[in-house]
Amino acid sequence: MKLTFNKNYFIAFLLLFVAEVAIAFYLKSGFIRHTVGDFLVVILIYCFLKSFLNANSIIVAIVTLFIAYIIELLQLTDFLLYLGIKHHKWANLIFGNSFSIQDLVAYTLGIVVTLYVERTRMLRIFSNSSPKNGD
Repeated sequence: MKLTFNKNYFIAFLLLFVAEVAIAFYLKSGFIRHTVGDFLVVILIYCFLKSFLNANSIIVAIVTLFIAYIIELLQLTDFLLYLGIKHHKWANLIFGNSFSIQDLVAYTLGIVVTLYVERTRMLRIFSNSSPKNGD
C-alpha cells in the first residue's frame, strides 16, 4: 500500500459528494434519500480512500464496509450524545441517528457493485494491453 494521489478516484469522490449533498438537501424522505444515499455513501468513501491509497481494491472495499458497519452499529448507542453533538444537524445527517438493517444491506450492495465495476474495469485494461496475434 502506497500513499499516492489518484485524480480519477478523487473526481468520482467529488461527483458522489455533490450527489449526496443534493440528496440530503432536496429529499427529506423516501427510497432515494434513505436507501440510494446509503448505497452511494460507501462508494463515496471507497473512492475517497482510493484517491490517496494505492492499495488492493478488495482490502479498501473491506475497510470501507467495516467503517460503514461500525458507524451503523454505533447508532444503536447514544454515541453522538457522548461526543456532545447530538443536536447538531450535520452530525445527525452524516452519522445518522437510528440503526437499520436496510442500511447494512445498502452498504453491502454498494460495495458489491463497486468491486464488480473495479473487476470489469481491470479485465478491460488487461485485455486491451495483451499482445494481439501478428504483433
